Amino acid sequence: MRIRYLLFVPLLWLSAAASAYGHRTPVHPTDTVAPFVRAYVDSLQHYKLRLDSVLTSDSVRLFSNVDISDGRYSPLFLPLTFYHGISQRKFALESSEDWSSFSQVMDNALLHVYLSRPDLVTNTQSRLAGVPMVLPEQPKPIKNKTSIVDKVDLAPDEPHTEPVTVMLRRPNFWKFSGDSYLQFIQNYVSGNWYKGGESNYSMLGRLNFSANYDNHQKLKWDNRLEMQLGFQTTKSDTLRRLKTSTDLLRYTGMLGVQAHKNWYYSFQLIATTQFLRGYRNNDTKVYSDFLSPLNLNVSIGMDYHLNWLKGKLTGTVHLAPLAYNYKYVGRENLATSYGIKKGDRHIDDYGSEVNINFNWRFSNMVRWRSRIYGYTSYKRSEVECENTITFQLTRFLSSNLYFYPRFDDSRSRDSHHGYWEFKEYLSFGFNYNF
Repeated sequence: MRIRYLLFVPLLWLSAAASAYGHRTPVHPTDTVAPFVRAYVDSLQHYKLRLDSVLTSDSVRLFSNVDISDGRYSPLFLPLTFYHGISQRKFALESSEDWSSFSQVMDNALLHVYLSRPDLVTNTQSRLAGVPMVLPEQPKPIKNKTSIVDKVDLAPDEPHTEPVTVMLRRPNFWKFSGDSYLQFIQNYVSGNWYKGGESNYSMLGRLNFSANYDNHQKLKWDNRLEMQLGFQTTKSDTLRRLKTSTDLLRYTGMLGVQAHKNWYYSFQLIATTQFLRGYRNNDTKVYSDFLSPLNLNVSIGMDYHLNWLKGKLTGTVHLAPLAYNYKYVGRENLATSYGIKKGDRHIDDYGSEVNINFNWRFSNMVRWRSRIYGYTSYKRSEVECENTITFQLTRFLSSNLYFYPRFDDSRSRDSHHGYWEFKEYLSFGFNYNF
């Protein structure tokens, strides 16, 4: 029987061990088997006889078909452990239906040891439950490397065409801008101002319009039209209640071809006149009128385009070593007032010219716009410096400080100011930029 065979295997091993132990110490005449070996052999013989007595013919047939290699006999050979289920099943009032004959035999054998030799019990089931289980190492998944053996060409899609309307727009190289204001003025004019006028309170309107062409290659064409018209009322003038204080119509055009970076070969045209007649207080004489005078200045030179202080200071500097100046007076009686001989209405000469225009934006509220113009024929000189400081109070409200000194030695010399003329005003009103 398999049970008996398993029980005899440890007995034979222990007997061989005892014999070997006895042969190693032949000098002792007494029993040479160690006491613990003899005790263990006796206990195995006792369990063998116990099992032989309980195995009946029915149980022999039962166990003959049982495979003992599944470890059901391990509690007999492992360190003796107290199992809770043995005492529960043995002392239960009703027997369990699933309690087999083999389980009864095992329970009886272990229970006999618990009762007769409790000192051999070295472990309990509760202690074993607290020991973590050692799980077998999980095999790593096998990753298969796939490779494309044959490359299959996709079938080409059938072309799908739809009529599409393509509209090409011609690039717009023009840029338009402008500004305007209507303001109230405290005005100062020197007594020898060449167009007449007097210090007073007045109202001024201005409209500036720019149309600039730039093809972003080498060609530029800048056009600027300035229109200013102001009216004043004075108590000192008994002849008229309303007259002009500021009157300007000026066109400036510049055609440039790029030479290097910000330098351009340029051709410049400046045309200046006014809209209405100009008078002085209590005087019927007309001192200026439309096309009286008309100044035309044509020059050829170089232009430098300013863009400094991260775009806060912008403008142009025009230097012309060759300039032609033409002056025409429509009213014959005004010709001598503008350096023209009596009986003539025009005069022309050649010389050199410089024209500087810049706009300096100190902040969003303060900016300075200036125009410096100088012309000399090496016989006479004409210099103008127009300065406008704008204080932008709100989007549509602003205040302007205007200061305009002018030098012209072609006119008669004044006893107080000489060849210098001055104009200044402080205004407040509405403005609009577009």
